[in-house]
Amino acid sequence: MLVQVSDRLTVADMEGCLPIGAEGPYAGVVHAAKHPCHVTVLGYKGALPKDHPEYLVVTRGSHRILNMIDAPTANLFRPELFTAGMDFIQERAGEGPVMVHCNQGLSRAPALALLYLAKRAKAIPGGSWAEAKEAFLVRMPTFAPGKGIEAFLEAQWEQLA
Repeated sequence: MLVQVSDRLTVADMEGCLPIGAEGPYAGVVHAAKHPCHVTVLGYKGALPKDHPEYLVVTRGSHRILNMIDAPTANLFRPELFTAGMDFIQERAGEGPVMVHCNQGLSRAPALALLYLAKRAKAIPGGSWAEAKEAFLVRMPTFAPGKGIEAFLEAQWEQLA
């Protein structure tokens, strides 16, 4: 699945994803998926030690890989993950289109795209999570944020930039 949510930003699921290290039509790819992306690129099983330098974020060329799961509660999300994703999208969008993907393409990736469009690109209203979500649903009606990511973004909306 590929959903173009702006002229420079596409949301994808695993089937639409460009593999890590592959070059293609995108200036950058954000992989918002611990499994299989973060696990595969670092070659670990189970949990990575929290003091590992790439515990949260890995960058390999035009690919940024986030150690992100679709957690059922907000406390498993970290602002640094969203900031790292938005920073990379902003940097790469100046060079060409960017893809953001997660496993199903319905929660983490579109939430990150929404956050970027509201907070950085100012392409959708960003006064509140509810306002941004309503505007984003026009672009991607299949957006279905998990309970954890929705609670996190609602609680952290003002702090995320």
